Order: sequence, then structure tokens, then C-alpha cells
Amino acid sequence: MASLKEIRTRITSVQSTQKITSAMKLVSASKLRHAQNSIISFRPYSDKLNQILKNLSSTQISTDHPLFAKREPEKVVIVAITSNRGLCGAFNSNVIKEILRVVNEKYNKQFREGKLKLVCIGKKGIEQLQKSHNILYANESLLDVPVFSEIAQIASDLVHDFCDKKIDRVSIIYNRFVNPATQKIVTENFLPIFSLNDSTITNTITDNYIFEPSQQVLMEDLILKSLKLKLYKALLDSIASEHGARMTSMAKATDNAIEILRELKLKYNNARQAAITNELNEIVSGAEALKN
Repeated sequence: MASLKEIRTRITSVQSTQKITSAMKLVSASKLRHAQNSIISFRPYSDKLNQILKNLSSTQISTDHPLFAKREPEKVVIVAITSNRGLCGAFNSNVIKEILRVVNEKYNKQFREGKLKLVCIGKKGIEQLQKSHNILYANESLLDVPVFSEIAQIASDLVHDFCDKKIDRVSIIYNRFVNPATQKIVTENFLPIFSLNDSTITNTITDNYIFEPSQQVLMEDLILKSLKLKLYKALLDSIASEHGARMTSMAKATDNAIEILRELKLKYNNARQAAITNELNEIVSGAEALKN
């Protein structure tokens, strides 16, 4: 049995850990409110813009547009969004596992030929993936301050490379925010727009639309804007998911610390009672020896 001093030391250590995890839970809960409000208020706008673009995509203009061109994916880019910090459960490891699965199942040939590159947003993804994959671009600051202009520039660069045929396929892998306790790993197609696997496209009749300015100018503006918003929405989703995952993880850690403290205090009381009993036995034995 551990000594009383060892148990007291462990109780102190667990209490310190409990204070840290409890504080981190409160901080994550506070950050989650802001991040959750951002993604929830942003989704309707992004979804509506995508719906308008899908309605226009059945026209001849979309067929001729280079961003709708479906080529064999010889050169592939995967945008991986993770976090800068740990202590958020399986948040980062799930993204890494999904990337490895997608590469192994879909782009193994491109990976072996060195034609698969990653755009990593988040320190944890950079640390894990740079050892075995080619990193095209890496950014850590966007997670602390999600500036739209910076994420829009990344989207514009990817669009430019796609139009120049430097890349043939772009996918985004990230955690989609469902609720504070649930995050869903999502693999979304980014380029080309509306891949062959996209079953949501319908042949929408656009004869009732009045275009101002022209349909072609409108399509050009909407396409680039929707792509920028799509990448920005993925970033906001990931940030909200991270805070939710960390809050849930720290809540579980705090509960575990409380349970461990309960068991340690019980063990401490039992050990203390046993020590007192032994001392009483020694005193009684000594007194009996003196009488004899």
C-alpha cells in the first residue's frame, strides 16, 4: 500500500490538473459561443449562394467554363484543416486518418509519383504531414484570426493553378461542426466545380431568370466568390469544431479528475485509519509488556 505522503502528493497533483482542465473547459466554452454564432449565421448565406450557382450551372456557359472542366486527376491538392493546439480529443487525428485513407484509396498513384500536394492550415497538421507528404502551402495564423482576405487569396491561387492546368483536382478535408459534442469529418470537392460524383445537380430551368449584368459576367463573379466562401466556411466550421471538441474533452478530463480524487481520498482515509490502528496496537502491546 502507498504511504500517506505519496497519496497526499498524488491528490495535490490531481487537484492541480483538475483546476487546469476546468479552466480550459470554460475558456473553450467562451470561444465556442463566438465561433458557433459565426458559422451558424454564415451557413445560410453560403448555402443560398451555392444554390444560385447550381441553378446557373445547367447552362451552356457553365459547360464551357474552365472551372467546370473535368480532367483526369494527375496532379492533386488536398486542403487539410487541423488545429494549432492539442488537448481536443481525436479532433486532429481524425483529419490525419481521413487524409491518409483518401490518399491510399484514391490518389495512391499520384502520391507515389510525387504529384499529390497538401495545403495545411493548422500547426498540428503541418507537424504530422510534412514528414511524409509534399506541403504546397502552410499557415498557422488563420486559426487565431480567420481573416477572409487571406483565405480568399488561397482560394484564388488554387483557382489560378487549376485554370493553368498545374493541378487537376482539389479537395478539402476538415471537421464539420454539428454541435458542441459532435464533429463530422468531411471530404469536400473544391475543384473542379460539381464533380461527376455530385448528385445534387439538377437540370434547373433558368428561362425565368433576368440577368443583370449579363449571364456570363454574373457567372464569373459568382463562381469565384462561391469558391472563396466555401473555403472560408470550412475554416469557420473547423474552428467551431475545435473549440467544441476541446470543451468536451476538458469536461471529461475534469470529471475523471473528480472521480480519481474521490478514490484517492477514500484510499487516504483507509490508509490513515490503518496507520492509527497500528499505532494503537503498538501502544497497547507496549503497555501490556510493561505490566508483565
